Amino acid sequence: MKKIYLIRHCRAYGQAETADLTEEGKLQAKELAEALKPKDIQYIVSSPYVRAMETIAPFATEAGIPVVADERLIERILADEPLDDWYERLKATFTDLNLSYPGGESSQEAMSRGVAVIESIMGRTESSAAVVTHGCLLALILKHFNQDLGFADWEKLTNPDVYELNIEGRKVNIKRLLH
Repeated sequence: MKKIYLIRHCRAYGQAETADLTEEGKLQAKELAEALKPKDIQYIVSSPYVRAMETIAPFATEAGIPVVADERLIERILADEPLDDWYERLKATFTDLNLSYPGGESSQEAMSRGVAVIESIMGRTESSAAVVTHGCLLALILKHFNQDLGFADWEKLTNPDVYELNIEGRKVNIKRLLH
């Protein structure tokens, strides 16, 4: 059996690639490090966005595990320009996984790149790993493994949030650990 801990980053100052964690987010990252200690995590992969890397840094430093940055874990790009009705449009993409907007990617495209990271971890020798990403992509990865999950589950995500995937063969059990 392999365990993968899917982690949504802690509170940050915004959505830009370079957005740092807030002071509250920095405290959350330290608390997250404590919560992850007993999980025997052996491998860490993260979105290269600053808020994701800062989220896992306290744990990685203490555990002595390098963090591998993976572009496939960046946040899902809804559109290339801001959308006034982004919330409704995002909701629609959870119903129609192939729906995309100009300059953006569909839920299916984003899900595929996120799941590719999970599949690459499944092929590694380590028995447990941490994957640090962003809310929408995390929700889409979860949806891949459980079709019943969707927009309402995305709405319930917190910063940070942690889901444990227990993988045995092709069977994946999902358990929410931290919210």
